[in-house]
Amino acid sequence: MKIYEKAPAKINLLLDVLRKRDDGYHEVEMIMTMVDLADRLEMEELPRDTIIISSQVGYIPLDEKNLAFQAARLIKERYDVRKGVYIHLDKKIPVAAGLAGGSSDAAAALRGLNRLWDLNISEDELCVLGAELGSDVPFCVTGGTAIARGRGEKLEHIDPPPQCWVVLAKPPINVSTADVYGRLRANELKHHPSVPAMRDALAKGSFQDMCAGLGNVLETVTLDLYPEVLQLKESMLRLGADGVLMSGSGPTVFGLVSKEAKLPRIYNGLRGFCKEVYVVRMLT
Repeated sequence: MKIYEKAPAKINLLLDVLRKRDDGYHEVEMIMTMVDLADRLEMEELPRDTIIISSQVGYIPLDEKNLAFQAARLIKERYDVRKGVYIHLDKKIPVAAGLAGGSSDAAAALRGLNRLWDLNISEDELCVLGAELGSDVPFCVTGGTAIARGRGEKLEHIDPPPQCWVVLAKPPINVSTADVYGRLRANELKHHPSVPAMRDALAKGSFQDMCAGLGNVLETVTLDLYPEVLQLKESMLRLGADGVLMSGSGPTVFGLVSKEAKLPRIYNGLRGFCKEVYVVRMLT
C-alpha cells in the first residue's frame, strides 16, 4: 500500500519577536497561512526495519539531516514500530527559503506514517511530536491559518485570509534562520506589527487591511545582510503588488495581488532578475 501526502508551503503574514528566552529560543508571535505550492510525499512500507528517502532533486540531504527522515525515525521510536518505510519526496518548494518546506515535509511524513501504520495518533499528539522536530512543524501538521506563539508551537486557529493571488520570488541566495535570529536584537526593535489588527483584518475579510497589516521584524536583519531581498521587495511593489513582505527569515519575498490582470507584469518583471518565481493561491 502507498500513502500520499501533500506538504504545502507556508507564508508569514506577520512575524514578531518579543524577546530572547532563557532557553536560547525567541518568544514569537506569528500569523501563518498556507499557499498551494507544495511538495508531495509518497510513502510505502518496507519489510525490513529501515528508512529510505529518495527525491528527484539532488540538492537536499536524504539522510538523518532530512526532516522527513527525522520524523519517520521519531514516530518509529516513540510508537515502537519495527517496520521500515520508503519515502519519495517530490520537491517543489525552494529550500532555505523561509517557506517551511522542510517542516512541511516532516509534518506530511508524520501524518502519512500515522495512516500507513494505523497508529491512531491524534492531531494534538502529532503536533507535540512535530514540536520536537522544529518550531514550524506543529503548524504544518494542522495547516489552515493560525497565530503561533511561544517558539511557534502554541497555535490558535483564526479566520483564513480573503482569497487572492500570491507571487513568491526567491533570489539565488540561501539564508540561515539561526544566523538571522542570532543577529536580531529583540529588545532594540522600534516597531512591532499588530497581531490584533491582522486578526481583525482576516475576520472582516478585508484584503486592504490585510495588506496594511503585513509585518516581519526579521526584515531588520535580513534586508541589511542581503540588499537583493530589499531590491526584490521594492521591485514587487513597483510592478503593482498590493502588499509585499519577506516570509520567515527570508530570502523569499511574497506579494499579495487582488487582480489577476496584474500578474503577467509582476511575474515577467521579476523573472528578469530572479529565476524562482511562482504564482499561487492561498489555501483557504
